[in-house]
Amino acid sequence: MRNRIKTTMAASVLLFAMSCNNGEATNSNTANAADNTTNTGQSGVQDDESAKNVVQIAVGSKDHSTLVTAVTTAELVDALSNAGPFTVFAPTNAAFDKLPAGTVEGLLKPEKRDDLTTILQYHVSLGVFKTDMFQDGQTIGQVDGGNITLSVKPDGIYVNGTAKIVGSVVASNGIVHVIDGVLLPPAK
Repeated sequence: MRNRIKTTMAASVLLFAMSCNNGEATNSNTANAADNTTNTGQSGVQDDESAKNVVQIAVGSKDHSTLVTAVTTAELVDALSNAGPFTVFAPTNAAFDKLPAGTVEGLLKPEKRDDLTTILQYHVSLGVFKTDMFQDGQTIGQVDGGNITLSVKPDGIYVNGTAKIVGSVVASNGIVHVIDGVLLPPAK
């Protein structure tokens, strides 16, 4: 009987020691995983099978490299990679080229990040607004707090009377309307 108690106690101590070691390894692994997630937001999720989100659509377009640079500089990649849904009015590189010389370069400077963020947020609506839903004179609230106005004309749909929607792409978290002009929020 005494040997049986000693054996049971020894086994209990051994199991306890093993569980403590496993706990330390698990805690260490958890800490490492937490460190990795802090460095990567929603944009870091690897998924090659699902439909592309609004950011991935822009990244995959050779005509939107300026927009991608601006979104990255403003640190909006993770926000726009989230579930949304978002309607993004995405200016092409040619649209940015229409701005006065030096405008884009100036907005990409660290001290202009707030202005850049406001401009980019003026290109995003919460919700999915497809072109067949648009009506002449319709206003849509933007993420920056401003509104855009749509004009439905025989030759197409215009945003704020100047930027024409030249194409649309459905995304996993919304829709991207490609526009031929940059939208500038009204002065506050």
